[in-house]
Amino acid sequence: MASGRWIVPLRRTPHAGVRLFCFPHAGAGASAFRGWSRTLPAGVDVLAIQAPGRESRVAEPPFQDLPPLVAEVAGALEAYDDYPMAFFGHSLGAMVAFEVTRELQRRGRNGPIRLFVCGCRAPHRAPRSSPIHGLPDADFLEELGRLGGTPHEILGQDELMALLLPGLRADFRLAESYLTSTTARVACPISALGGREDPEATAEDMAGWAAHTAAGFRFRLFPGDHFFIFDKPAGVADALAIDLRASLVGETRP
Repeated sequence: MASGRWIVPLRRTPHAGVRLFCFPHAGAGASAFRGWSRTLPAGVDVLAIQAPGRESRVAEPPFQDLPPLVAEVAGALEAYDDYPMAFFGHSLGAMVAFEVTRELQRRGRNGPIRLFVCGCRAPHRAPRSSPIHGLPDADFLEELGRLGGTPHEILGQDELMALLLPGLRADFRLAESYLTSTTARVACPISALGGREDPEATAEDMAGWAAHTAAGFRFRLFPGDHFFIFDKPAGVADALAIDLRASLVGETRP
């Protein structure tokens, strides 16, 4: 099954009421959420998207354009739409999760009961930084080190980085070229989570997500920078628990 390549289970809990699908940031794979998932409340099954070009799929060519990636992920998720689900996307993952939600709506399939977007500018807001995906290798690696998210011990391993660079460049190309209008909306509520010291997704950038749903919007800021969800996950887990409970009101297990 295609879903077997795309979906990695991270945590199963007894009597789960919802499945939370996590969409990683640029260059990251499903394992980015493995430790983070342990902080989430009981009753939430956690699964993550594994795209080509990373971890178990590192030998596969990464996607260079967003629409075919979105179509593949949406197709894989159709096998899971018999149960309440929510999406959580960090940075590039938030863009992908938003577009996958829209694609499921276009197909008439069950989408998420709530979309969590984290550390990502609203879809209609242009990037704050100049594109880096086309820079020479040395300059590109320097920018990766500045942005964080890729350990310096990995950046210093030439053979490993030669393997990872195509996927990293492809992901940054997707993120840096993504822009849509305020008329692009999802049918579910959106919860936006941002880091107070995040230069890539400011409070103003994050608040703009309110334009992309008419079903309800919540916005929270947390201490930290772009990767605050991994540095101090407890507050994020509490926010997810509150908003998931709100969205599950009226839901029943199949």
